[in-house]
Amino acid sequence: MLYIFDLGNVIVDIDFRRVLGVWSNLSGVPLASLNASFSMGDAFHRHERGEISDEAFAVQLCNEMGIALSFEQFSAGWQAVFVGLRKETLTIMEQQRNAGHRVVVLSNTNRLHSTYWPEQYPEVRAAADAIYLSQEIGMRKPEPGIYQYVLRQEGVTPDQAVFFDDSLDNVEAARALGIEGVLVTDASTVPAYFS
Repeated sequence: MLYIFDLGNVIVDIDFRRVLGVWSNLSGVPLASLNASFSMGDAFHRHERGEISDEAFAVQLCNEMGIALSFEQFSAGWQAVFVGLRKETLTIMEQQRNAGHRVVVLSNTNRLHSTYWPEQYPEVRAAADAIYLSQEIGMRKPEPGIYQYVLRQEGVTPDQAVFFDDSLDNVEAARALGIEGVLVTDASTVPAYFS
């Protein structure tokens, strides 16, 4: 089998409120204002596909939210999203590899994050046979092409794959292609699936 794991809130806990908290502290703009103006819109999606640079993304997002941050300040906030590893999921990934299955990570991410989390969490790379990142592929979940790309790279058919993600849209897109999709609602979902 091919087991495909999303990164955020599947292998690593993330919390966007932490990002906005740092930006609020650095900019002096109230957190409530940032909550109201932050969205994962066009710039966010283009950044995850690798279509715009980190710097251009920072400028665009700061303009959208009406805050003035240096690129360094923006980056400090952006990296605050990571909370910590879900060790049970990592253990399961390693167990599945030891049992002869392929285990990969498929993440919508961006250069700022993908230069940060591998250093912070080397255990993720160690537990996976391959890591597929949206900004390197030029597509992002839930676009069908990104799942098809992974299946082609891994040489498996949809019925040989199981996909774990915390986004219902992403899970439903995988299911539409014939991949078994598992919606991860909390840290107990993945262990429960393999129990």
